[in-house]
Amino acid sequence: MGDELLDGLESQTPLGERALSKLRWRCRRGLLENDLFIERFFNRYASKLTVGQARGMYVLMDLSDNDLMDLFMKRKPLESEMATEEVSEVLHMLLA
Repeated sequence: MGDELLDGLESQTPLGERALSKLRWRCRRGLLENDLFIERFFNRYASKLTVGQARGMYVLMDLSDNDLMDLFMKRKPLESEMATEEVSEVLHMLLA
């Protein structure tokens, strides 16, 4: 889960270019609908993402496409074991 470029960094540390590039690559999905949410997220926030937000995004990207779409469409709530501050923040940003 996640990326070794993020290990040992504080959550509020700005995300570096290399880590951002790897995150974008990891966020590619099989469902176009998911890609639309994710692309809008990067268009809005890429320049100001933090390490903590990247960690939250990696957790979400471990979900199946259908489970991710259910979150985006608010058909299912975020599972309690996933509902860390970082994941919740990124999900809110994705849905904004």
